[in-house]
Amino acid sequence: MIKGLYETHLNVTDLQRSHHFYEKVLGLPLASENPERGYLFYWIGGEHHAMLGLWEKDPAQVQRQHFAFQVSLEDMKHAVEYLENKGIATRNFLDDDIGEPYVFGWMPAVSVYFADPDGHSLEFIAVLPDEAKPELGLVPWSEWEKMHGRSI
Repeated sequence: MIKGLYETHLNVTDLQRSHHFYEKVLGLPLASENPERGYLFYWIGGEHHAMLGLWEKDPAQVQRQHFAFQVSLEDMKHAVEYLENKGIATRNFLDDDIGEPYVFGWMPAVSVYFADPDGHSLEFIAVLPDEAKPELGLVPWSEWEKMHGRSI
């Protein structure tokens, strides 16, 4: 019955600051806004595909959350540079500061993590065209590609 995830919501402490981040920095198109009620909605993946709702709340009501944006494999090749050129620090799942995304062998998918202005953990993730190798656990992307006779 379930075909996908259509929308998710985050509480934020400053709607204007979050508006700048999600629309101007990440490039999400605005779907709806109501400053009087304290919310913004953004389209993800195109109009009517999926939505992200942001709700301005008191800081005590903002708990750190996590979600991932699906990106193409081609875009993932430039994701770290894209984010860092916008002043956004990136990290991998292990937070080991090796400067490259990691592959989750059980999926397999490659991802990079970053934070929004409220500290929510965000992720860009791309599914790889390979068979899963859960026995490998987490692998730097460059190593995964070498195992498959490719380079990033």
